[in-house]
Amino acid sequence: MKILLLEDEIEYNETISEYLETLGYEVTSFENGDEALDAIYSKSFHLLLLDIRVPGATGYDIVRQLRQEENDIPVIFITSLSDIDNLSIGYELGCNDYIRKPFASRELKYRIEQVLKLYYYHSNKERIMLHGGYSFEPSSAQILKGEETIALSEKERKVAAYLVQHAGEFIPTKQLWEDVWEYKMVTEADIRMCIKKIRAKTSPDLIVSKKGLGYKIDLAQ
Repeated sequence: MKILLLEDEIEYNETISEYLETLGYEVTSFENGDEALDAIYSKSFHLLLLDIRVPGATGYDIVRQLRQEENDIPVIFITSLSDIDNLSIGYELGCNDYIRKPFASRELKYRIEQVLKLYYYHSNKERIMLHGGYSFEPSSAQILKGEETIALSEKERKVAAYLVQHAGEFIPTKQLWEDVWEYKMVTEADIRMCIKKIRAKTSPDLIVSKKGLGYKIDLAQ
């Protein structure tokens, strides 16, 4: 998943970018709000992580403009203590969440995951567009190619749903075993076979694998 980061404190900018990249996110960072706004219009992002007080357009300015144009891309504000009293402005403008400086890396991770899950997986959107021309329908946990529903088994649908829920993030085999198989007696080979069957019914490129990291599904660009 692609994240735009707007943070004018260089140390925070570098630390956040490096940390999110270790989690598998693709981060494009800016220190100036005008430059960030230009990038939002010229590129595609799945989430905006915006400091409120920055040179150029502020975080408030950016969200106000996007929401006026009915752009509902999810936004998390980065706030300082002095911004807390004005945080209601952010929610009124249409932000999805906020995180207050100083914050722990794990807190940022969980807030980002929660916002992305709510927007891309638990939202009211009928379908989530996936890489390669496929889509995912949350209500039925089905993968579709155009209007054709791919015939997946119940377990295959659960695996696909879990990977879509964590789209863009590599999920280790152990995590799939814990959260999808719920610690039942299966081997890594069983999990690999399930992934192989999903690929066979869809596309070899729908689920990406990387040795030592696990599996992931990407959203459409």
